[in-house]
Amino acid sequence: MKFLLYLICYIFYPFSFLVPRSKKKIAFGSFRGAFNDNAKYLFIYASTYLKDYDICWISPNRNTVGLIRSLGLKAHFVASPAGIWHALTSKFWYINCYTSDIMFCLSGNAVVTDLWHGVGLKKCEFNIDSGALAKRYVEKNFWECYYHPECFRRPNYLISTTPFQSQMFAKAFRIPMQKCLDLGYPRNTILLDNEAEREQFIQRYEAEPVKQLIEKIKQYDTVYIYMPTWRDSQREVFVQNFNLQQLNDALAKQNAIMLMKPHANTLVDSKIFEQYHNLHFITANIDTYAILPYTHVLVTDYSSILYDYILMPQKDVILYIYDYDDYINDRDFYYPFNENTVGKVANNFSALLEIIEHKTYGINPQEREDILTKFWGNSMQGDVCKAILQHTAQVKSL
Repeated sequence: MKFLLYLICYIFYPFSFLVPRSKKKIAFGSFRGAFNDNAKYLFIYASTYLKDYDICWISPNRNTVGLIRSLGLKAHFVASPAGIWHALTSKFWYINCYTSDIMFCLSGNAVVTDLWHGVGLKKCEFNIDSGALAKRYVEKNFWECYYHPECFRRPNYLISTTPFQSQMFAKAFRIPMQKCLDLGYPRNTILLDNEAEREQFIQRYEAEPVKQLIEKIKQYDTVYIYMPTWRDSQREVFVQNFNLQQLNDALAKQNAIMLMKPHANTLVDSKIFEQYHNLHFITANIDTYAILPYTHVLVTDYSSILYDYILMPQKDVILYIYDYDDYINDRDFYYPFNENTVGKVANNFSALLEIIEHKTYGINPQEREDILTKFWGNSMQGDVCKAILQHTAQVKSL
């Protein structure tokens, strides 16, 4: 069945080039049909300010469609006649990852802007030369290519942050450097807003679970958030290198809580956290970016969340890199890890626990500034969403 569905997609794809597309229609979508990440924030901005455009979120998830409609915004189910028609007739597409965020076979002649999902050190896409994904990008295994055509559809534009990052992205996505726009990420605007602006956004656009979680964590003196990256090998490592009882006890002594947020590709049984009062599992329907400003310490590994997080002043970072040697066999880095990250390093759980117990996770201000300059430059200054729409959809006035 999967083979036949993809075959139908390949047959239909050439016809998507024949449908006239309107420059006044814009389609948005995200990975696995969710309403999140850069596309979410740009969609809300465009829906607010581009009143003479037909702007729609398209998703294979009916719950996502219902959520967006409840906010008074336009959304269609991707397999509905309205969803197919909007995707086919929209001149401009905005996605978080690939055209499969909407539907690959409907993307012919659309101007696709890939908002992507993070700067960082990891090799991605066609820069990958080792690990599990090498079958797709290096060996070009037939079945890997057949079931992932979206990976080979080059975007018209890709949002980046600095020339340092764009050099890497241009090669990874096989596009010219000038198509990598160093404008910054829409999702980070909520991190940099003042509290009044952030609160207004949350009250207007976030679901009740997000609001409830924010109120809950305000009761704690310290809020940690654990956000590891995904392993290409798909090995399950989310909490295998934790003693959850010891961690919970250490947090309880500080009136602290740790939010546990797996990568979207990582499947975790959330029930294992129910017995621990100072550990809270964040489900997929929670927008983490609305939560981050209310946390104090990020615990991560090789994830690009590090670079977003340190945009906020007075935040601290712990780098929990217990499987460094194994990880670099899955996915190599462009640049030396230690020279391009900031935060207190913990190589095992005992070290992590000691850092938390003694609160020795302060970031050196100069090291933080150096990393911000290298990875962000001036890209998050000014109206990021406005700049993206003007550069990619030729929007003249906002």
